[in-house]
Amino acid sequence: MTQREEFSQVLERMCGLDPRYHPEAYTFLLTGLHYTVEKLKRQGHVSGRELTEGLREYALQQYGRMAGTVLAHWGITCTEDFGHIVFNLVEQGLLGKTEQDRLDDFKNGFEFKKAFENSYSQEA
Repeated sequence: MTQREEFSQVLERMCGLDPRYHPEAYTFLLTGLHYTVEKLKRQGHVSGRELTEGLREYALQQYGRMAGTVLAHWGITCTEDFGHIVFNLVEQGLLGKTEQDRLDDFKNGFEFKKAFENSYSQEA
């Protein structure tokens, strides 16, 4: 079995256990994590706040004005959703966490509508 097939099976299992999020939400989070790590020029762990901001930037970069709409389509409507996805990935062994990492690290990172509308118009 290839890594892609194994990942697809894990995604299917996670979506069955937590149907709030579309499989693309998990793929977005993992690629956004890679973007964030590269942006911070760091190997390894990033905090929930750092990841939240990195995912906001990555969404704007990838989807522009449609970022909020795309994320909502995948079930992501607040920064806490990023945390739920991260912890789902941790439970499946696809990501690690430290003893200090908590779901609360992702709460109230930014207000989705304002963050995407205001950030895009400032960066455009």
